[in-house]
Formats: sequence, structure tokens, C-alpha cells
Amino acid sequence: MLLKNVLRLTLVFTLMVIFMGAYTRLSDAGLGCPDWPGCYGHVKVPTADHELARAESTFPGMTVEPAKAWLEMIHRYIAASLGLLVIGILVMCLRGDDTPRRLPLLILLLILLQGALGAWTVTMKLMPVVVMSHLLGGFTLASLLLLLYLRTRPLRIPGGDSRMRQLAPFALMCLAILVLQILLGGWTSSNYAALACTSLPICEGDWTGNLQLADAFSPFQGEHPSFEYGVLDYHTRMTIHVVHRFGAMVTALFLGVLGWRLWRQSRAYLLRQAGVVLMLLLLAQVALGVSNVVLHLPLAIAVAHNMGAALLLLTLVFINYALWRKA
Repeated sequence: MLLKNVLRLTLVFTLMVIFMGAYTRLSDAGLGCPDWPGCYGHVKVPTADHELARAESTFPGMTVEPAKAWLEMIHRYIAASLGLLVIGILVMCLRGDDTPRRLPLLILLLILLQGALGAWTVTMKLMPVVVMSHLLGGFTLASLLLLLYLRTRPLRIPGGDSRMRQLAPFALMCLAILVLQILLGGWTSSNYAALACTSLPICEGDWTGNLQLADAFSPFQGEHPSFEYGVLDYHTRMTIHVVHRFGAMVTALFLGVLGWRLWRQSRAYLLRQAGVVLMLLLLAQVALGVSNVVLHLPLAIAVAHNMGAALLLLTLVFINYALWRKA
């Protein structure tokens, strides 16, 4: 029981980290603290006169912006607490008689990698490939924690529902498609390409004649003092945005079919409810995506779009676990 409660709390903390990461990034506060793990050499944001004087001497040319710096530090505080919770989960699993061991160890390794990516995000000045990897790591961590939680509680589909189990390969394909779309979303955000197209359904102007796929998805973008606000030209950002939109259409189609089939064809209440949740989240995510374009990326909607992707991912992880697990 204790392990289950700690896992629930850890999942909440993971979603909080994802939320704060998105809020910090979209508020342009990713470099609110130019060093890591502290902030201008302090464990908190410097505010006293002597702290500000030390910060100015240590980081010449930098100006302390308390609002942005606090966003970054709150994100780090929550992430550090998450790390401690993961260590506690590993200890409990190692001491248990019938608890998983390899999965908690993998989660701990991932949280260490996430810490390194968090540091590199700052030291490499928001290099897009690092920012996107950090985002993907957070989503992966949430998925693995959900899997570990599911393994600690009995989950069976009454009667097996063999017809729905035939959907397992399709559900796995949907999961892969969603992961690719999340990567596209992270690449769009980290390259500041969310507003490269401001019309619907695709993009304004001669977008087909200005696609630059090779440049748009190259992880190497040269050396720059900072990648904040992006370094790519308009046509390259437009290409990233257009591909993300096409990806959204494909994702909506596949996930919609999966949700509909679960809802209409499953005999198991558990799977029918999962199908309904999947479709509702999908509709909300599409609405948020459209709103981002129409309303020019308001912060609240942009953050909600990130959280919607996380919830969609967790829902698909649950569906795949339920379909692939033996009755």
C-alpha cells in the first residue's frame, strides 16, 4: 500500500515537473538562471544587494530577472523532490519480496539522465535538440512510473475480451505515432516555430514551395551564443510547423479510430471507459492546438497543450498495458 501511494505521489510530481517545464519554456524563462543547479551561484534567486552585486561580478553582462529566475528555480526544486521520491521507490522495491526491481532501476537511471539534460539545457543555452530530449525524457519518466504503478495492482480484463486483444498491435502503432508527434511538438516549441503559420488549415502563402525539410530537422544548427528565441529562418520554422500539423492530422485519425473501436466494440467496461477518455482528450488536444494558432499562442493554452499531450500518452500507455497483459 505504501509503495502504491508513493507511486501516485511521484506521478503527480512528474506531471508538475512537466507543467513547470512547459510554463518555464513558454515564458522564455529557460535561461532565467544562467548556471546550474543554483541560480547566479545561490541556492535561491538572489535578491539582497550583496547577492545581486556578487551575481553581477560573477556573471558580467547578465541581469537578474527575479520572475523568470524563480520560475526556473521552482522547476528545479520540484525536479529535485521528484528525484528523492524515485530513490525512495527503488529502495522500497529492492526491499520487497514480490516487487519489480529492473523497472525502478531504469527509472532512477532516467531521472539521472534528466538531471544531466536539465544542466545541458542551461549550459548549452537552450540548444533545441537538448531541450527536445529533456521534454521527451519527462514524458518517458511519467510513462514508466505509470507502468510501475500498474504492475503493483491487479489489472485484468474480465473474460479476456479476445476481440479487443486483437487491437493490441494497432494500439502499439498508435502509441508510436503519438510519440513521434510529441517529438514534433517538442521540436516545434524548442525552435520557436509555433507561430510560423498563423492561418488554417495548413499555412499562409506558398508554403509548398518554401519547404526546407533538410534544414528543418537537422540536429546541428551551428554555434551560437544562445538559442533563445530560435536561430532558424522563417521558411525553416514554417517547415517544422507544417510537418507538425500534418502529424497532428495523422495522430488524430489513428487515435480517434482506436478510441472509437474500444468504446463501441469492447465488452469490458474498463476498455470502453479508456476509449471514451482517449477520444475526449483527443478532442481537447485538437481544440487547444487550433486555439494556439487562432489566438497566437496564449501562455495558458500553450501549457495546456503540453499537458494534454502528456495525458494522451499516459492514456495510451494504460490501454496498451491492458491489451497486451495476459488475462
